[in-house]
Amino acid sequence: MIPTPDNTDWYIGFALAFIVIVVVVVIVGLILALASRISNQARDAAGGVDTVRAQTTSLKSGVGQVNDSAIRILHMARVLRKAATGT
Repeated sequence: MIPTPDNTDWYIGFALAFIVIVVVVVIVGLILALASRISNQARDAAGGVDTVRAQTTSLKSGVGQVNDSAIRILHMARVLRKAATGT
């Protein structure tokens, strides 16, 4: 009998290689889709930071006034407490 070459191992190898390549392509596709979503969210967040920055900058003068008022109220409360308790 003349031995015939058995190509079963080659077919199994090609099938496994094809499966591995398909899995890699799917994973890379998922990574690219997630990267796109992250990019969109980062763009939105940057816009939000600009909005917060503008709102905070508009409050700069108001913060000093609030602090001054709070200090005056605290001093008056101490004076009233001292007058009420006599100490």
